[in-house]
Amino acid sequence: MKSITKKIPNKPGIYWFSKKGEKIYVGKAGLLKKRIASYFRTKDPRIFEMVGEADNVSFKKAGSVLGAVILEANAIKKYLPKYNIKEKDNRSFVYLVIPKEDFPRPFIARGREVEKYASKNNVFGPYQSYRILKIALNLARKIFPFGMCRPNQGKPCFDYQIGLCPGICVGAISKKDYQKNIKNLTLLFKGEHKRLFKKLKKTDPEAFYALKHVQDVALISNSKIGNWKLKIGNSVQRIEGFDISHLHGSEPVGAMSVFINGEADNSKYRLFKIRNMENKFDDMAMLSEILERRFNHDEWGKPDVVLIDGGRNQITAAKNVLAKRNIFVPVIGIVKILGHSGSAAEGDKLYFQNTKPSVKKILLTSRQVLQQVRNEAHRFAISFQRRKRKI
Repeated sequence: MKSITKKIPNKPGIYWFSKKGEKIYVGKAGLLKKRIASYFRTKDPRIFEMVGEADNVSFKKAGSVLGAVILEANAIKKYLPKYNIKEKDNRSFVYLVIPKEDFPRPFIARGREVEKYASKNNVFGPYQSYRILKIALNLARKIFPFGMCRPNQGKPCFDYQIGLCPGICVGAISKKDYQKNIKNLTLLFKGEHKRLFKKLKKTDPEAFYALKHVQDVALISNSKIGNWKLKIGNSVQRIEGFDISHLHGSEPVGAMSVFINGEADNSKYRLFKIRNMENKFDDMAMLSEILERRFNHDEWGKPDVVLIDGGRNQITAAKNVLAKRNIFVPVIGIVKILGHSGSAAEGDKLYFQNTKPSVKKILLTSRQVLQQVRNEAHRFAISFQRRKRKI
């Protein structure tokens, strides 16, 4: 059985160990080949017992780590593998609940609560971790926005301002359009990914590419993020990412994303509408403007690293602004060689300038975190422009 690992790709997906055709354990992985191979090297007695009982191992590729998480939950629900169920009783699983309403607000329910929701709601799961389901739902929400506020409450919620709520609070989206988002969300968590991708490719190419290229290691395991926190110690805790976005010079805006210990802190995100319109075609001048305005706010705290969407010229412009204020923190540039719709990590190039070797080494091994910082700043800016164009 061990020899089968040679045929397994290093792609996201799910895998299962079987005994006489019956699935006894289902798992998810960001890198299938690496994960499955690890089962044959472990000294953990519980895993050793399961592998010893199995007579076959198989896998199914997923389009992304998000897809792998959802496929795993659906497989556990369908097959009830004994080693998955053995780990937890049904009351400790968690489920996604999407109410059957005009403007549903999805939420997470514990296993002991789920029966009372089953008849009047769409229920998806079981998921083995509240944290994993929460991350998956938050990622999906960035692609298919939904509200957590009351419909037509009159005052825009904070999530609307950062592009996560499509505006049910202020009547900015119709029931029909909101239901399209919910339908897509439902297809995603049902595991009907081929159908969803086919639909999005025709109707919403931006959402298609966003969903196709979801990359979040925290969905597969908290070990990489945890190790990242451990390695950085007190040297790098707060990273701020900055991105400039405009449509042929119109509605130029700068966005700031903030990650604390490797995780996004949406409450600290900020938007900067460009004030000096003479610079609307000059990205470096606009970058300098938003950095000057950001660092007027000492009360926001100081970042340990500044990440700029750009290369050496953008780094120089940023460092000049910071130097005027006697702020000397690493400034790193990141350039997506394939453009913002590219997918692979190798499509991104990192630029450093006079960065301490110890910090540079940490950041080079944390490329996916830096990608997320950049992607969040870009998403935040784009979501603002979309709302402006609808008005």
